[in-house]
Amino acid sequence: MRTTVLGDPGPTVPVQGLGCMGMSEFYGTRDDEASVRTLHHALDTGVTFLDTADMYGRGANEELLGRALKGRRDEYVLATKFGMQRTDDPAERLVRGDAAYVRQAAEASLRRLDTDVIDLYYMHRVDVRVPIEETVGAMADLVAEGKVRYLGLSEVTAEELRRAHDVHPVSAVQSEWSLWSRDVEEAVVPECVRLGVGFVPYSPLGRGFLTGKVAVDDLPEDDFRRHQPRFTGERGAANARLLAPVTAAAEAHGATPGQIALAWVQQRADVWGLPVVPIPGTTKVHRLDENAAAVDVRLTDAELDALEGIAAAVEGDRYADMTLTSAGPRAR
Repeated sequence: MRTTVLGDPGPTVPVQGLGCMGMSEFYGTRDDEASVRTLHHALDTGVTFLDTADMYGRGANEELLGRALKGRRDEYVLATKFGMQRTDDPAERLVRGDAAYVRQAAEASLRRLDTDVIDLYYMHRVDVRVPIEETVGAMADLVAEGKVRYLGLSEVTAEELRRAHDVHPVSAVQSEWSLWSRDVEEAVVPECVRLGVGFVPYSPLGRGFLTGKVAVDDLPEDDFRRHQPRFTGERGAANARLLAPVTAAAEAHGATPGQIALAWVQQRADVWGLPVVPIPGTTKVHRLDENAAAVDVRLTDAELDALEGIAAAVEGDRYADMTLTSAGPRAR
């Protein structure tokens, strides 16, 4: 697996990482044994950039990584996030970015992850009640104390990124970016280029939709995609019809549609001139290998042109509630 430096300054990471969220929640029944096998295989094959958050599984995902990878801490780059609190309502998200909570959350994550240092610490969402300078200042204190190496932000606007970067260098921004989600290219990605900040696209496979293998009716009852606008009803059917050029490119390369979607994200690094490190998630070893192989797929100019119009034609928002995203109300 090739590597890149994620931001200036930033950690050296493989050009594709592993999103661990689905190992503990949101995508149906947990299978910790399968997830542990996948985590070990990831490290053995060079997929050593692991992404988690304190809200995934209400801390269970961080505990899984800490337990599964004990004794191998020097083999991977660890990213986690803070700032989204859970309540008894499974769908409710509370956002906190006050300085006291930043420290409280970091200490709790360090314990669950069974580590002395977090390589990349993200603010998961912006607390609009707290100046971002306060939040990032508290994060910077963690860097000064050696508990965190680099700082990241998730789902921020270009203005928020600028203000945060003025307080302490930001190494990476994580937001959704894929063939069907490209709003970050309007302002956030150009600002990353200007500031020397890396970009980590989450859901680069459109939560599996871009693989062409996800049928809503077949998903488990507790799979959150059953309630996502782009997956359901007439919008889901319309969006599925947009995948024809993805399928055509896959056939031309002897690849899967998912590999084409990942290759497209990888090639955005060339277009924008910044490190772009997608983090597709999986709990299965064979899917990890499939995703990793996408780094060697090179799309032609004609194929890229055929894929260009997908995002503009997609029907439905990427979340049922866009309030907490960089494309939400505060960005307008």
